[in-house]
Amino acid sequence: MNDDAAKRVIDGRAWSQFCRELEAAGQSILRQGTPASELDRAEGVRYLTRLLRAGLGAQLEHGDPRFPGFFQLSNETLKIGNDNPDNIYWNANVSGKYEYRITGTRGTTPYLSFGTKGGGYEKDGTMRPTGKLDGRDMKIEPDGSFEIALSCEPRPGNWLPMTPETSQLIVRITFGDRAKETPATLKIGRVGSAGVPQLDAASLEAALQRTVGFVRGTSNLFVDWMAGRYAAHVNQLPSDDQEICQRVGGDAQIHYYQSRWQLAEDEALWIRPTRIPECAFWNFQLSNFWMESLDYRYAKIHTNKFIAHYEPDGSVRIVVAQRDPGPRFPNWLSTCGHTNGGMLFRWVEAKEFPPIETRVVKVSELHELP
Repeated sequence: MNDDAAKRVIDGRAWSQFCRELEAAGQSILRQGTPASELDRAEGVRYLTRLLRAGLGAQLEHGDPRFPGFFQLSNETLKIGNDNPDNIYWNANVSGKYEYRITGTRGTTPYLSFGTKGGGYEKDGTMRPTGKLDGRDMKIEPDGSFEIALSCEPRPGNWLPMTPETSQLIVRITFGDRAKETPATLKIGRVGSAGVPQLDAASLEAALQRTVGFVRGTSNLFVDWMAGRYAAHVNQLPSDDQEICQRVGGDAQIHYYQSRWQLAEDEALWIRPTRIPECAFWNFQLSNFWMESLDYRYAKIHTNKFIAHYEPDGSVRIVVAQRDPGPRFPNWLSTCGHTNGGMLFRWVEAKEFPPIETRVVKVSELHELP
């Protein structure tokens, strides 16, 4: 028992410190290079509340790797780092000291991946890869069920490697068309677990501090990207630094093109992959400045391999604009009232990564483009 921690929790100092540090962490949305419009700042404040909600879920409710459970750091109303609108993400806190088992059903989505990670946004701003298992490499039973072993030592069958530094698990379930596909179902447990979780003052205080670290680390990391790394590539889609993408939690089977977009009300961003390679999946999405995907529940802000309109020659043209430019441009994506934000193009399980052409034109000039 930690008597000092108990005293701080009992007399309220632990809570007061948490609130003070959380207030300081929120200064990230006021940093130099961040937009100051009413919409951007309002979304920035909402972003902080979402990070807080995600952080408490991860660090307090599901923070003990002895009693793991799946939770979400990204979904329809929790959004981090250009979250994919075509994904269901599941996360779990695990440890290389233990062994775990995942059971579930495969579902019908075109892509499924499991990745173990080390580090953490609340610690050092990383989610370094420590192990990978792709759905296409898994043994699936005739009824669609599967079992995966998570351990540092190899196991027969479906094995997801960990290392002594492993602290997290990320699952990506990728839809081609949400209306027509069934996602995987998942359950995780520690091998040999016994007893029930017991909260004490020291673990509560530590979880609150990790939560503040998560809000601070996550918000500053992606402001660094938008105000720094991507500032030189506005309205372009260059191939990102893949090593950096992997270091912060990316999927090794995904090649990322990321940058910023900025458009006036009468402007459009015309986007065309130079060619479509053989791949399991591709998609393109729009985000706000905080790198949150725009609200795909209500607006068309992304497209992908399975729902995009293709030209007769097999090419794809995407148009980003405030208003619908008309039926000639069926791959129009809405900016949802924003004038700037982030954007991301993904090639998934591709062997080549063609460049992406972009042009800024007046909406009235779109008809002149090929």
